[in-house]
Amino acid sequence: MLLAIDIGNTNSVFALTEGDAIRATWRCVTDTKRTADEYGAWLTQLMGLEWIEPQQVTAIVVATVVPESLFNVVGMCRRYFRCEPLVVGDSAVHLGVEAKVDRPREVGADRLVNGLSAHRRYGGPAIVIDFGTATTFDVIDGDGNYNGGVIAPGINLSLQALHMAAARLPRVDIKRPEKVIGRNTIACMQSGVYWGYVGLIEGIVARIRAEWDAPLKVIGTGGLVPLFAEATNVFDHVDGDLTLHGLIAVHALNSSAPASSSATASPAH
Repeated sequence: MLLAIDIGNTNSVFALTEGDAIRATWRCVTDTKRTADEYGAWLTQLMGLEWIEPQQVTAIVVATVVPESLFNVVGMCRRYFRCEPLVVGDSAVHLGVEAKVDRPREVGADRLVNGLSAHRRYGGPAIVIDFGTATTFDVIDGDGNYNGGVIAPGINLSLQALHMAAARLPRVDIKRPEKVIGRNTIACMQSGVYWGYVGLIEGIVARIRAEWDAPLKVIGTGGLVPLFAEATNVFDHVDGDLTLHGLIAVHALNSSAPASSSATASPAH
């Protein structure tokens, strides 16, 4: 059984997989102060609720955009699962694709994994839109290579900025408002953020397609993608488990003969 770990800026996801199937997933807040023992106790207890023993885990793969969390996560893998994890970004870990950008090592591990997953599952060329702490747009060519993209502030960051910068604006939840024109402060804020992001998505996709000058599929992922997918027809596919399937693919690639080309990434966006 493979344990796939995706450490994001806000949340971390731990998933147990068998072949291409995801058997169970758990999510926690990313906390750089969490120790290896805290990770291990938390995860093994949750696994026990699913009648899964630590010794059933035979391999682990990790992608992180938070370097400070990696040490304790790796320590947890060694102590509680007796496994040396594959870490996306290590020079020995092959992705089988190339990062065709000015500084390949600056590309976030999650973005490369998403690109690999999107190409394998849906083909290319494609745009991968990930709704995380930041909203990222990543361009994958027909061979699966990473060709750059766009980084925009995430939805929750925008809401937080409105609340913190304007004394009289409250903290609100993101939701699709019934009408564009709000009749109260909360409705106005929700409309601005929601429909503003719909416009951002459609506008950036249109500009990327015009610059690429070729058809591009659009794949959406991240926790908030279903909320926005219902308001626009820009998405060809919505896949909330895109990153996890990419980690499964990374493990499969590195369990066989190394690919002829590879891309490396640092754990940062």
